[in-house]
Amino acid sequence: MEENQKKTVNTARLVREKMSDGDFELYLYSLKKLAENNYENNLTFMTNLYNIRAFQVKAQEEMLENPDMKFAIIVLDFANFNTINEFCGRDVGDGLLKCVADALRCEAEGKDHTVLAHFRADVFAVFTPFEDKSELIEIVNHTDKRIAAYKIPYKVLPAFGICIADSPTMAVSTMRDYAMLALNTIKGKFYAKYAFFDDEMRKQMLLNKMVENDIIKALEEEQLLPFIQPKVDMKSGEIVGGEALVRWHHPEKGIVMPMKFIPVLEKNGLIIDVDICIWRQIFKFIGNRIAAGEKVVPISINISRQHVFDSVFRDCIIDFSKEFHVPPELVVLELTESGFLEDNEKMYDHLRYLKEQGFALSMDDFGTGYSTMTMLKNQPMDEIKIDRGFIVDIENPKSQSILSHTINMLQDLDLNIIVEGVENAAQQEYLLKYGCNKAQGFLYYKPMPMEEFATLLDKA
Repeated sequence: MEENQKKTVNTARLVREKMSDGDFELYLYSLKKLAENNYENNLTFMTNLYNIRAFQVKAQEEMLENPDMKFAIIVLDFANFNTINEFCGRDVGDGLLKCVADALRCEAEGKDHTVLAHFRADVFAVFTPFEDKSELIEIVNHTDKRIAAYKIPYKVLPAFGICIADSPTMAVSTMRDYAMLALNTIKGKFYAKYAFFDDEMRKQMLLNKMVENDIIKALEEEQLLPFIQPKVDMKSGEIVGGEALVRWHHPEKGIVMPMKFIPVLEKNGLIIDVDICIWRQIFKFIGNRIAAGEKVVPISINISRQHVFDSVFRDCIIDFSKEFHVPPELVVLELTESGFLEDNEKMYDHLRYLKEQGFALSMDDFGTGYSTMTMLKNQPMDEIKIDRGFIVDIENPKSQSILSHTINMLQDLDLNIIVEGVENAAQQEYLLKYGCNKAQGFLYYKPMPMEEFATLLDKA
């Protein structure tokens, strides 16, 4: 008893020295709550492993009491575990969970300072000391092998996320979150078994958090502005249109490119607000030039996949057209080919409705999806934008054959054709040879602020 009390006192002293006042109070609270409950209440039913609360306290103790050791957390989760229960029955699913627990116990056998947990449902964790990363990969491989040996009439896909502590005082809860973040980058992918949390993930995590924190203010303060990339007639060099592309003028980070924030906004749904913000500015730009008697050309605006489930966007576009007195034919509605795969019929209905109102419809990234021919047959398209992947190796005879036949087919369907990503004279020459006259690319113009685009139109 005296030895246990001494250990508890030493642990508390170490924790007090290394933690802030707030963290230390939280730690003491956790210990108190654990003491208030009996041992069984800190074990997960069925697998008899620590629950998340007990795991975090025990693992934190191990790390603080052994500051010279390297520690890591390995989190395990399954893709579509609910499907296993539905398809195979709950008894089989429960058996799989017990199999995982036994596999982890085998890995921990004879190893000091290792803590095992069953957080919830199909999520498990191992907190373990190690000398080399290969030891962690070995734990993953051994566990995966034992899971694979479990007889089940369903393809089981476990994924492992690994986070290595960067200091003896790193919060176990943070390690757990980072391991889960790494795990989610590969979950459900048959070709990847494990992933380490690394600096790139940390940077992406911080960027995602910045986007989520700052985007509302950015919308309120009009930090999100449209840049326009001209579309040109390759024969004459005349500007025949443009595509609106969003740029974020962040007050501290400067220009933030779309690939940095668009994926984050697509996940949290705020891409809809960003789209509407850009649409309004484009309609206003065109409307002001019409009112001033200045030259105008059709400008494409992008429709995000999320709008498939939001019929309000149709009325929004029509309202902007009326508010700024912009004829519908001057605004082209552009959707990526992959966007049609989300919910075909619903999107078709939206597009048909807008086409009836006079708006032109464009398919971006043509040729990158899996249902190209079906979509060409079913969709009410006016314009097709051929992806730059068709022309990057334009001197390849196979690429030339594919491109020429694609252009002929689209011309037979009476579709306006724009080729994206034209960067050199050789590409231009081949495109003109195959009868394609319109293009977009750095050979002509890069995306530019609306003011610069207006200056180009004024000079034409």
